[in-house]
Amino acid sequence: MLRAAGVGLGDEVVVPAFGNVEVAEAVATAGALPMFADIDPATYCLDPAAVDAALTPRTAAVVVVHRFGLPADIGMLHALGRRHGLLVLEHGESEAPYDEIAQRRERAAFLDARLRGVRTPQGGVGHTYQQYVVRVPGNGRPDRDAFARAIRGKGVECRVPVKTPVHRLPDFRRCVSLPETERAADETLALPVDASLTKREMQRIAAACNALGGLLQPAG
Repeated sequence: MLRAAGVGLGDEVVVPAFGNVEVAEAVATAGALPMFADIDPATYCLDPAAVDAALTPRTAAVVVVHRFGLPADIGMLHALGRRHGLLVLEHGESEAPYDEIAQRRERAAFLDARLRGVRTPQGGVGHTYQQYVVRVPGNGRPDRDAFARAIRGKGVECRVPVKTPVHRLPDFRRCVSLPETERAADETLALPVDASLTKREMQRIAAACNALGGLLQPAG
């Protein structure tokens, strides 16, 4: 799509660094230079203000990534594109059947109501909970990793959604300030909300997390 739009050598394309290395790779394959902008800490999608700050006279396009089932603020980003004459492309996630999404939302609502000591995800209309991503407060990555080990020990499958931001990878290393991206990479953990999970399994997830909640009080 970038090549078809005439984006290539000498152009810059603004992309997120919070996961999706394939987006940066696609920009590089087109001959352009990926430029990283910070994310909104609530949605994990590109922050329109950060995108605006990352623009230069060489910027030709912005690639917006929808994260974890929550859409980016595409209206603001398209408005930004129109104002600066930029191509705005969307990189979405695979769509799940409606009944599966409905069951994920039920399980997400269950965890929202019961989890203590972690910051639950921002909900809102349109969230499909491709992943249920919480924040583990405390001392960033060490506490998040210890939390993950503890609940895995109680039989709860969990995963770190973004281990290393793209701007920290050897092929795309940049000296750029992305504090929300780095904080999210250090604090986030995806808990299971699969449609196949039973109520007993959901209760076990909440109990395992809450057993640690008193030790990890949310900041602020």
